[in-house]
Amino acid sequence: MKKILFIAAAAIVALGSCTKGSIPSGSPKTDLDTLSYELGVANSQGVKMYLANQLGVDTAYMDEFYKGFAAAAQAGDDKKLAAYYAGIQIGQQIGTQVYAAANSELFGQDSTKTVNLQQLVAGFIEGTKGEPVIPLDTIKKELNKRIEAYKDQYLSKTFGDNKKKSDDFIAQKAKEEGVQKLPGGTLYKVLSEGNGPTPKQGAKVQVIYEGKTIDGNVFDSSEKNNEGKPTEILLNQVIPAWQEALTQMQQGSEWELYVPYNQAYGNRDMGQIKPYSALIFKIKLVNADSDITKSKK
Repeated sequence: MKKILFIAAAAIVALGSCTKGSIPSGSPKTDLDTLSYELGVANSQGVKMYLANQLGVDTAYMDEFYKGFAAAAQAGDDKKLAAYYAGIQIGQQIGTQVYAAANSELFGQDSTKTVNLQQLVAGFIEGTKGEPVIPLDTIKKELNKRIEAYKDQYLSKTFGDNKKKSDDFIAQKAKEEGVQKLPGGTLYKVLSEGNGPTPKQGAKVQVIYEGKTIDGNVFDSSEKNNEGKPTEILLNQVIPAWQEALTQMQQGSEWELYVPYNQAYGNRDMGQIKPYSALIFKIKLVNADSDITKSKK
């Protein structure tokens, strides 16, 4: 496909001029020729590596690259050709990088399923025209949900055991004495009750915390990351379970949270935290509004 595109581009250039699109040879005769040639060589360094690593070009086909490069570079200010070559460049990015990333995101290692490339291209063109057959407002509402649904299909097969283990853990914890439930589904146990103010949604607070998986592996803590000192966080930048719990806690309180995966990281793979992982957090709310504390200093 790349070869056909480059040859077609060179053919169009040839219609305008019999010299445009040909590959010139190095034969500098004047000082300006020499400067021009040296400028070309200087800018060529690292191009092969860039083509291979960033654009996914097979460098066995460099002759085709040279044809396309020469044709595009010598097209001058021809606006029609400039638009054509821009289409080739962006089209290759969509057809390789975006296409591959979408397949990996939606289907993981299952190579039997792929995004429909023709519809991807059609959507891109009609979206650019401002004439998509599916309204943009609808796409904004539905696309992420549709992506998550496809991801769930393949991730449930790969991490189905982890999902069941997490569900069973939350169900068992819900039966324990002293365990309560927040509206979003997060369970909690009050270890000590404070009597200070309660944070507002979006506030900046200070906490001492420890996070671990349900098998006891500590993956994060203020002891580990902040030498045991309170860690400052923004409530609108943490997982849903933290947002909901902290806006119910009074300053000085310490809770233990038992978090279902849909209130934590869902189907995302976070390294130590695998998709569909229920989590345990111990959180002490040290300061319900650290901005107020700073403003008083």
